[in-house]
Amino acid sequence: MSLSIAVVGAGFSGAVVARELAEAGHLIDVFESRDHVAGNCHTRRHDTGVMVHVYGPHIFHTQHEEVWNYVQRFATFKPYRHRVRAMVGENAYQMPMNLGLINAFFGTQMNPVEAEAFVTARADASITNPQSFEEQGLRLVGRELYDAFFAGYTRKQWGVDPKELPASILARLPLRFTDDDSYFNHPFQGIPEHGYTPIVEAILDHKGITVHLSTRCSRAQLATYDHAFWSGPIDAYFDFEHGRLAYRTLDFEPEVVAGDHQGCPVVNYCDASVPYTRITEHKHFAPWESHDDSVIYREFSRLCDENDTPYYPVRLVKEKAQLLEYVHLAREEAGVTFLGRLGTYRYLDMDVTIHEALKTATVVIDAIAAGSKIPSFVVDPLG
Repeated sequence: MSLSIAVVGAGFSGAVVARELAEAGHLIDVFESRDHVAGNCHTRRHDTGVMVHVYGPHIFHTQHEEVWNYVQRFATFKPYRHRVRAMVGENAYQMPMNLGLINAFFGTQMNPVEAEAFVTARADASITNPQSFEEQGLRLVGRELYDAFFAGYTRKQWGVDPKELPASILARLPLRFTDDDSYFNHPFQGIPEHGYTPIVEAILDHKGITVHLSTRCSRAQLATYDHAFWSGPIDAYFDFEHGRLAYRTLDFEPEVVAGDHQGCPVVNYCDASVPYTRITEHKHFAPWESHDDSVIYREFSRLCDENDTPYYPVRLVKEKAQLLEYVHLAREEAGVTFLGRLGTYRYLDMDVTIHEALKTATVVIDAIAAGSKIPSFVVDPLG
């Protein structure tokens, strides 16, 4: 049985679901409010020839071999290991926190065993169950390293005192007692040779899929389809009935510079006195290319207004209560499945987005075949 299906959003979530349902024989209309596909992963060539990550840098890294194999169906990925530096005052340090950073910051020449004992002695062992970002930082590395590398940067990034942020934000960042400065640990890492937008275009290139760019789709329109997938903001679907969920957004100050500006893709500026959080230099995301000029973005974080592009869900106490209200509404809504970063109000890396979209498509395809009810959520946003 072939169904007519609407998909709202042409980022990875919407594109993967659309492709899987189209390959299962269904007819898909994809609606995207922007004038391009790929969502915040959108890439384009700058006049300099540099491939620019328009909405900020995206590095593909995953532990899921099936996801790695999936994206390689649609693009050639080039080897890439992400490296970040952090500025504290006038000094640059390796990130994430590792043996080189510890020795450089304290002016020591410790080996891994000595460095681990050194940091452990400075960590606040009285904090046995960290509840906030600050408590997690103090428990992990102690006051000196926390104040230098995390406190100011985090306040700029999130716009609140780190005491108000959950410990989970910092818990996932690595602390290493080796000189390994590769930012991610996942076994599969890379960047697509020609950027991310061609991948999403290729995923959507199927005879059963029609893409409508610069087009919004109302709930009334969705009701004319046999089923719909919503990867836009969950609060927008319900016309903000319980208020707007809070996001952080980013402003970029681009600049073209001659030669090489900073020698690496990303430099974090940890001091609270520096207004921007980091500078990204886009040609370093494609080290296999050569360019005379360079494109840099100075990145500023602030609270998202209603006309801004949402990036990071805040998910503090107030927002979690609002989210619960929207999840209740969604579970009562027939004919719609919510997915993706905006549809579930969760910060998701690209690989997780694809993994969850594939899982969602499988569940829905099986439900259609069995004549069962299609769930509003395959992945619980409250979990």
